[in-house]
Parts: sequence; C-alpha cells; structure tokens
Amino acid sequence: MATRMNSFHRYLLKRLVYVLLNLVGLSVVVFCITVVLPGNAAETILGRYATPENVATLERELGLHRPHHVQYLDWVAGFVTGDWGTSFRHNRPVFDLVVTRGIRSAYLAVISLVAIVAVSIPAGIIAAVYSESTLDAGITGLAYVGISVPEFVTGTGLLVLFAGPVWSVFPAGGYTPLSAGGPVEWASHLVLPVITLTFLSIAHLVRLTRTEMIETLQSEYVRTARLKGLDERTVVLKHAVRNGLLPTVTLLAMNVGYLVGGVVVVEEVFAYPGLGRLLVGAVLHRDIPVLQATVLLVAGIYMFANLGADLLYTYFDPRISYGSSAR
Repeated sequence: MATRMNSFHRYLLKRLVYVLLNLVGLSVVVFCITVVLPGNAAETILGRYATPENVATLERELGLHRPHHVQYLDWVAGFVTGDWGTSFRHNRPVFDLVVTRGIRSAYLAVISLVAIVAVSIPAGIIAAVYSESTLDAGITGLAYVGISVPEFVTGTGLLVLFAGPVWSVFPAGGYTPLSAGGPVEWASHLVLPVITLTFLSIAHLVRLTRTEMIETLQSEYVRTARLKGLDERTVVLKHAVRNGLLPTVTLLAMNVGYLVGGVVVVEEVFAYPGLGRLLVGAVLHRDIPVLQATVLLVAGIYMFANLGADLLYTYFDPRISYGSSAR
C-alpha cells in the first residue's frame, strides 16, 4: 500500500509539472493572439473619432507602446501575484471583475454537477438492472434525445416554453444576487441555465453507466456473488457498482471541464452575467486584460479537471500502474 501511495505522489507531481508547462505555453499563445487581433485597443476605448495624438497618449498610459516581450513578462508576473491589470471596458481591476463573475458561473457549474450526479448515475443503474424492459427503453430514448440536441437549441426551447408566452414561469435571463432578491428570486434565474447545462451531460453519463453496468452485471465475480445467495440489491450496490462506475467517474470529472466551456454558450443564451459572458464581451470590445486573464483561467480549470479525471481513474482502479498511465 505504501509503495502504491509513493507511486501515486510521484505520478501526481509529474502530471502537475505537465499542467504548469502547458499553462506557460498557453499563456504565450494567448498573449500572441491578443497582440495580433485586428484593431487597436486605444482606438477602441477612445472611439472612432479619436486623434492620433490621443491614441498615442493612451497607448503610453496603458503600456502598449512597449516591446511585446516586456508586456508579456509584466503580464505573467502580474497574473501570478494577483495583479491582472485594469479592464479597458469596465475600468475596474480585472481580478475583482473575474472573481465576481466567476462566482456566478461557479453557481451554475456546481449545481449542474450535483444534478448530473443525482440523475445520471441512478438512471443508468436502473436502466442496466432492468435491461431490455420498457423502463430501460424510456431512459435510453431520453438519453438519445439529450445527446442529439446542442445547448443553444435546448436553451432556446426552454426560453420559449417556460419564459415566454406558453408558460411564463421563470425569468428569461439576467441574474439577481442572493442578498438582493432572496433565495427564491436567486434560484429562479438559475433553473433554466442549469437544465440546459445538464441535459447533454446527463444523457452521455446515463448511456455510459448503463453500458458499463450491464457488462459488470454479466461478469464472473457478480455471478459468483449471486451463487452465494446474496440478494440482488446487495449484488448490485456492493459488488457491481464500484467497478461498473469507474469509467463514469472519469467522464464525470472531465465534465467539469465541459461545464466550463458550456457555461459560455448558456450564459449568452440566457444573458447571465457570468464568466462566459464576460469573455464574449472582452472579445467584442477588445478588452485585452480581461480577455487574457479569462482565457488563461478557463483553460487552467479545464486542464486541472482533466488531471482530476486521470487521478480518480488511476486511484480507484488498482490494476493501473501510475508509471504507465501518464499521458
């Protein structure tokens, strides 16, 4: 056991180094992309009628006149120390802006993840236990529908049904802080975005859980457990679930990264003022400090989510060697 834990720690350290190197490489790419974007940040801030003298003055104030490598090193040093600059568009510290919007996006992501776990795993297990039944056909059919429909279609349909002329039950968009409107008003703005975010992930996880559980329930050790006289509930929950859910756990961890990307689409559909909407606005208005910080932060979350997926799989499956599982 001690040897396996030591191997796990070495594997973890190795993967963390890979993630950090990838982040450094990504920071170079992000900086280069923002440099070559068409247009001029100073001209965007001042407007189309700004004089060349005013543009040059603002460029000096923003530090845009310096060599690119100097700007990059200053940006990286500031990012590490928490000084992410000032938003050109909002005239606020980027760090404060990203934290405020990031908390709102975290509400969506965390609630969606809880909903995905609470719905997909039990539904997949039930479909496997009652394989080829009417219940299984209904669950599988809904999963196929969920896989076939992208988020923007789901979101638009929910808006029409539950925030439009059909049933005006939920707000069509926006956000109300918990301190301002109370829990009911706050939650009402999250319901439709959360359903949109979870629909596709639940469908994928239901299908995967069902497939893996059917295979596990047909394995030799499960048949042996049945021959020992154990009831079906004990066989499923104590013998089949742990091994059958290994791929599901991995995909679930990877869904954290997917949720980060899906938030961008969902927040635009529902005009939800989170991190994704902030990123889109930064691109449209050439808000370089916000764009750089947001892209690097989102990419970092995605990378660490994938790392968590690998660690969970290798930790729960003792058959995998840490030395050979690094990718």
